[in-house]
Amino acid sequence: MKICPRCQKTYSDEGLNFCLDDGAVLTQSVVANQWLPATVLLNQTPPTNPNQPFGSQSGGPSGWSNANQFSVPPPKKSKAWIWVLGILGGLILLCGGGFAGFVYWASNLEKTNRTASRNTNKNYEFNNNVKSPTPIDRISTQKIDLSKWVKGDTNLGVTEFKGDEFLMRSKNKGFYFVLASPATYKTENATTRVTVRNVNEDDTSLGFGLIIHSNPVPLTQDYAFIIDSENKKYRIVRHSPQEEIPIEGWTRSSAIKDGAEKNVLEVRDENKKMNFYINGEFIKTVNNTNGYSGGVTGLYSGDAVQIAFSDFEIVK
Repeated sequence: MKICPRCQKTYSDEGLNFCLDDGAVLTQSVVANQWLPATVLLNQTPPTNPNQPFGSQSGGPSGWSNANQFSVPPPKKSKAWIWVLGILGGLILLCGGGFAGFVYWASNLEKTNRTASRNTNKNYEFNNNVKSPTPIDRISTQKIDLSKWVKGDTNLGVTEFKGDEFLMRSKNKGFYFVLASPATYKTENATTRVTVRNVNEDDTSLGFGLIIHSNPVPLTQDYAFIIDSENKKYRIVRHSPQEEIPIEGWTRSSAIKDGAEKNVLEVRDENKKMNFYINGEFIKTVNNTNGYSGGVTGLYSGDAVQIAFSDFEIVK
């Protein structure tokens, strides 16, 4: 039990050091401890609403101006207001700092969310004011093991695997030879790329390159992105049974490396639009209106010219 030496008011709260009426330092009361009951109830703390929101964007967190939620009797001609003012001042400083930290955190969180939102939008954005779509990194890559594509010497073509390259050519001049991948290598809404090389720098009127959106049965339904590195030209075609239909005829491009140098062919497919690239340079956009639904990738080689393929992959 504690007692105020000025007004003689007693307090049972051992943690209280100052009189709530006049601010005097409390002292222990031996007599009071012998005759008064062990506990004296003050005004009860009002209940706290656990569902009360932490704060809002237009102001500080609600309830912070009365953070401890307690009440005291009115002062009786004393200087207790000085102590109350000091306590409230400390609370205001504390709450103000906390609120400032909250605003800083919320601001940074909003910026992070805006950045994440931009990064999770469509993989390629199309802007009428620029020639090339803007790529955004995809997250998973399927590496295609070309060593498993070897079929040896067949009636239609010849295949072998040397070093890290898959070598492929049609059996006869004036014919093209196409291989399609298994059904697991789908090209829809994906980036498909392969590195190609004209091994002997031979002339070809048909070219060589990449197949996408193909029926697993080759040359039934697909698109082909084909180059002729000797003449630095490319073309785009589609296939139906027994027919090769031009979409873009032979077109010269400075993006193509000539001779036996390696060229990277890439098709970025997004929402029925195919964007064609050679060595990272944007070439053309074509709408996908005739591709096989759930189509796969493949390889194309014409005119009995031996072509080396490597680094074959699909990125989604």
